[in-house]
Amino acid sequence: MSWGPPGLLFLSCLDSVGVPIVGGVDALLIAVSTVSPAQAYLAALFAVIGSLIGSMVLYLIARKGGEVLLAGHTSDKRGRKLRHWFEQYGLVTVFLPAISPVPLPMKIPVFCAGALKVRIVSFIAAVAAARVIRYFALAYLSQRYGRYTVPFLEHHWLPIVLVVLALCALAVVMLKVIDREAEPESANILKANDSAQN
Repeated sequence: MSWGPPGLLFLSCLDSVGVPIVGGVDALLIAVSTVSPAQAYLAALFAVIGSLIGSMVLYLIARKGGEVLLAGHTSDKRGRKLRHWFEQYGLVTVFLPAISPVPLPMKIPVFCAGALKVRIVSFIAAVAAARVIRYFALAYLSQRYGRYTVPFLEHHWLPIVLVVLALCALAVVMLKVIDREAEPESANILKANDSAQN
């Protein structure tokens, strides 16, 4: 708390790299924004940057380790289910826990994105979009409602959940459009590789 916004950078980086800090980043962001409203949006920005750094570290580790590393993290029932969801819904499984006010597992979807070599630009865009919405919304509410932010969130949980679901639906559409645009490029790469081998 005494570190202010840089403390959020550090904590959100740890949280996104896989160190379990359930709700810690949100709580610290609310606290910093309540005590120092002028720093609310700076704190949110630092939280976004830290989250991107931590997620990228995890993504790159998984990308380098590939399927072997992914298999080690998806060997149990829950891990297999999360991997299946990723294979079915793609980066939406990263976007949803990144934006959701309810704690959801994000580590395995990030591992899936890295190990299955999802385009890095698409991955960063999904994480950044979710975190910007989540953290800047929290900063705004904390700046406006102060110590009543948590009671406000508890009282208005249903509209918040509906907004999150609407954003996820929008993310599904946008990510499908991005994937469709990427398909011709992937097809060209495969054809070039085949030609080189022949």
